[in-house]
Amino acid sequence: MTAGAAVAAVVADAHRREWAFVLAATVRVTRDLDLAEECVQDAYARALRVWGDDGVPRNPGAWLTTTARRRALDLLRREGTARRALPLLVEEEAVPDDEEDEVGDDRLRLVFTACHPALAREAQVALTLRLLCGCSTAEVARAFLVAEPTMAARITRAKKKIAAARIPYRVPPLAELGERVEAVCEVVHLLFTTGHAAPAGADLIRRDLVERALDLARMLHALLPRRPEVTGLLALILLTDARREARLHDDGSLVLLADQDRRRWDRAAITEGIALVREALGHRPPGRYALMAAIAAVHDEAPTADATDWREIVGLYDLLVALWPSPVVALNRAVAIGFADGPAAGLDALEPLAAEPQLAGYPYLAVARAEFLHRLGRTDDARLAYEEALLLTENAVERDRLARRLAQLGR
Repeated sequence: MTAGAAVAAVVADAHRREWAFVLAATVRVTRDLDLAEECVQDAYARALRVWGDDGVPRNPGAWLTTTARRRALDLLRREGTARRALPLLVEEEAVPDDEEDEVGDDRLRLVFTACHPALAREAQVALTLRLLCGCSTAEVARAFLVAEPTMAARITRAKKKIAAARIPYRVPPLAELGERVEAVCEVVHLLFTTGHAAPAGADLIRRDLVERALDLARMLHALLPRRPEVTGLLALILLTDARREARLHDDGSLVLLADQDRRRWDRAAITEGIALVREALGHRPPGRYALMAAIAAVHDEAPTADATDWREIVGLYDLLVALWPSPVVALNRAVAIGFADGPAAGLDALEPLAAEPQLAGYPYLAVARAEFLHRLGRTDDARLAYEEALLLTENAVERDRLARRLAQLGR
């Protein structure tokens, strides 16, 4: 690796690890999201130049934060915009210090700012992924299953609304937390799913996003330990991420759940997650994240893949579909039916989903069809479905797995 490539790799790693910290700290100076983003991007660009000559600093995050904040102050002073920009995001003096200190994390403040009720739910989630995770607009668009221009317009409108509404940059008082919690949970969950199975790129897992989601879920749980949706969300992340180390072979290829070495699963995370999901399920009716965590727990508690209680999973999906009728949940339920009652039943359950617009570009629908068709011995149909899935898949690890399946089917 050349020196330039090595520095680029370090900067890319700092982007994954430090983006949210740097941006959140810079927003504290600018009170303007666009200006803060511009200054942070300048800091990363400067790192590429300076670190190559001077070496990588001992604390890249601190260097980037200092550089971005200095850039912001310089712009505010030089361009005379401080007086106009400072009111855009007002850190309310009326908020007692102890309520802010209770959280003490700029990233969480950024999440609650982006999840203000003045914004539509999808805008809240999209903006947080963009700001907190440094996800590109294309990545956020893939997470939402929408076109990139649509997502770009959505993010721009959200930023303008924050500025126009003078939304404060802070965690709201406890009395106002309730109306924001659902949105924040959705943000953290989508952040986790984006990292758990990256929609595009060379890696199946984006550990930085997964770990950021877990950190935020723990912070939320510490802040709101009696909220069942928060407890369920933390349980879901723990129980799902517990399988992380078994999901890839040493050569980086994908290992399906049924083929994973369960001895590599994180038993401490599973134990913690199961205790939390039992607590969340104690509330009636159970919430969305508690049900999803319960499904994950059924998988984690099965000693082998063959011992998985698929009928219990289908029953949990029935409850989940009634509570949260999402096309993706319906797809997962159909897959569970295929394992519980056989591939023909699975195909029947998948059939109505083919007309679902939100799944038109979703590769896992074609993958599920392909797997069931293959198990039924309909090889030519299975091949077509795998080829469709391959066209829709942008993650290199998943593409490799689909290509191997196609090769196994032959011509």
